[in-house]
Amino acid sequence: MRLNWPGLALAVILLATACAPTGGFRTTGDSPFAPSGVDRRQDSVDGLIVGHRLMAAGEYELALKAYYRAAGERGLTVDVLSAVGSANLMLGRLGQAEALLRQAIEADETFPPAWNNLGVVLMERGELGEAERVFRTAFALDSGSSTQIRDNLRLALAKLENPAYDQQNNTTFALVRRGSGEYQLLATP
Repeated sequence: MRLNWPGLALAVILLATACAPTGGFRTTGDSPFAPSGVDRRQDSVDGLIVGHRLMAAGEYELALKAYYRAAGERGLTVDVLSAVGSANLMLGRLGQAEALLRQAIEADETFPPAWNNLGVVLMERGELGEAERVFRTAFALDSGSSTQIRDNLRLALAKLENPAYDQQNNTTFALVRRGSGEYQLLATP
C-alpha cells in the first residue's frame, strides 16, 4: 500500500484545525455580543418597576403582564393590586379596574394612589358623587401633597357643580403610583 503523504498531511492538518478551540465570542466590555452565560444566582428584576416603566411608555398590556409576574413573586399586595387595576383602567376595562382597586383599598385603606385611581374609574363611569368622595379621601390621606390628586378633586368638584364643565374642558385624569415616595403622572392631558 502506497501512502499519499501530501494528502495525509492535509487531512491531519484539517482535523487538528477542526478540533482546535475557536475562541468563541469575545466577552470583553467592548464586545457587541451578549454574554455567554446567565448568572441564575441573581435576583430577577422587580416586576412592579418594569410594569411602571411600561405604563409610562404607554405599553399597558405588557405592563399588565409585568404586574402579574410581580403578583406571582410578591403576592397580591396593595401595590400590585393598585398597579393591575391602573393598567386595566388604561386598557378601558373599567369593571375589572374598579374591582381590583376596591380590593386594594380593602387591603390597605391608607394607600392614596388606590383611592385616587378608583376615583378616576368612577369619573369615567359617570359616578360623580362617589368619585368626589373618593378623591376627598385620597386627598386627605395624602395630606394634600400630590398635585395630581388635588387636580382630580378640583375637576370632580367642578363637574358636580356644573355638569356641562366636561364639555368645556377636555382634561384627562392623572393616575398616580407609589414608588420611592413619588407620585407619577401616567396619563397625559
